[in-house]
Amino acid sequence: MSWADRIAYVCHDFEDAVDAGIVSPADLPHLVSTRCGTTRREQLNAFINGMVLATAHTGRIGMVPDTAEALALFRQFNYERIYHRDESRAQAQSVIDMLRALVDHYVQHPQLLPSFEDTPCDPHSATATHEAVAYVGGMTDRFACRQAVILLDYPRHRLPQGIDTLLSGE
Repeated sequence: MSWADRIAYVCHDFEDAVDAGIVSPADLPHLVSTRCGTTRREQLNAFINGMVLATAHTGRIGMVPDTAEALALFRQFNYERIYHRDESRAQAQSVIDMLRALVDHYVQHPQLLPSFEDTPCDPHSATATHEAVAYVGGMTDRFACRQAVILLDYPRHRLPQGIDTLLSGE
């Protein structure tokens, strides 16, 4: 699962960053583009084939060395050019701030939690915290943004960018 997860997020995050205009396929390190291609389809094919070949040869889940080297370089590229950009860090902080505010609100008002009838709890209790974290953790991005605006009057300029909240009156 670790290999599949790593392959999927590297390829998909790169594709999303290309679509957003953050990077272009021409920006990929030469080793990555020549061994694995520049499109998600080519990359997934190369990485999956690298795993199949290694597994068939050794009997253990792994990846052939040349392809593993390209995957490592691809991950490094994504970290440097996508994940660690100032805008990405600001977006991550806005998500953390909003989710923390939602959890705090539900901890203070556990009667608003869908589980409250089954698991009544006192505000600020460990149960309220657990239920609030579980509830907020299961929210979709859009729903969390809507809840923040509706319940907390959360400032829209502090919401994570690029999430259509579909709130009326916009």
